[in-house]
Amino acid sequence: MQIEQFVYSDESSEILFSFSPQLLFIFGNRELLETTDISGRLASQFPNAVFSGCSTAGEIANESVRDHTIIITGIAFDAVSVQTSKISLEEIDFDSSEAGKLLVSKLPAEGLKHVFVVSDGLKVNGTDLVKGMSEGLTDGVTITGGLAGDGAHFARTIIIEPDGKLATESVAAIGFYGDKLSVGYGSRGGWDSFGLDRRVTRSKDNILFEIDGQPALDLYKSFLGEKAKDLPSSGLLFPLSMRDSEDRAPVVRTILGINEDDKSLTFAGDIPEGSFVRLMKANNDRLINGAEEAAQEAARGLDNNAQFAILVSCVGRKLVLKQMVEEEVESVSEVLDGPIMTGFYSYGELAPFNRDSLCELHNQTMTITTFSE
Repeated sequence: MQIEQFVYSDESSEILFSFSPQLLFIFGNRELLETTDISGRLASQFPNAVFSGCSTAGEIANESVRDHTIIITGIAFDAVSVQTSKISLEEIDFDSSEAGKLLVSKLPAEGLKHVFVVSDGLKVNGTDLVKGMSEGLTDGVTITGGLAGDGAHFARTIIIEPDGKLATESVAAIGFYGDKLSVGYGSRGGWDSFGLDRRVTRSKDNILFEIDGQPALDLYKSFLGEKAKDLPSSGLLFPLSMRDSEDRAPVVRTILGINEDDKSLTFAGDIPEGSFVRLMKANNDRLINGAEEAAQEAARGLDNNAQFAILVSCVGRKLVLKQMVEEEVESVSEVLDGPIMTGFYSYGELAPFNRDSLCELHNQTMTITTFSE
């Protein structure tokens, strides 16, 4: 496996690969992606390469976390092939489950080992997207990926489609094939729940209307106090822990938007009626330890040390950790013993919790996918 990485920040940035990349991952600031057309230029330069990537809420380049840059990572495998697929959400009337099913149906089934997906971060129900993908794949095929970000703006997200073109309201996947490929993954949080369990008394899909019979937005604002005026961005600091049954581990849900008219909250994934939610808060040491635990899980079971890793961490973690944010990336690098790393801060993370569970949507986690050949 050959890997090279470049950081693009302005027109003076040089991107000179010493080999012809088979696969190009591009993660970057939305405005910079749109104004530079760097992916289009690379597509012209490497017409046989396939692309994956998206806009971000921060970019990861090895052990550094950056803003307002574009991270470009080129890979040429020795004995691994890739196939691609993409879906426009508008074409299927924004049905996230149908998007997932169609996305994987376009990938050849024979020999498929792993699927990495990038999605619009604002118009997709991540829970339904994962369900649709899982239903369309055979047992043993794993899924990881993330929802695109847009800083703390929540205005518009874009993805980079397999041909290098930029798209909004779209989902794209890369399928990996080959017996020589070993893939690991792990996802952990590190947030602390507090207060009482509260029942969701009215919701529809990923929109929460009432908690304990009270308007959800009003109740949530009462939790946040002065920070309520900064919603929805301040909601990243206080996600909800949600469990929809007694026998399932809680998952974290982050607010993507609010509606003052009907007093509702919109989340990246489902909040089923009858489920229980608790407010969460951050502890910096616990967040960094969570990233380390995710790396330990991602390293488990690999045939060799990871050569390449994609990190998808939540924008909420970045806002909480502030100047300490690089410590969670450094902790991952130390556990994985120094692979080339790329990735981004997201509006949602897609991965199994560990090797013995199914893929699902997470919020406020560090999610890691490792590759070795």
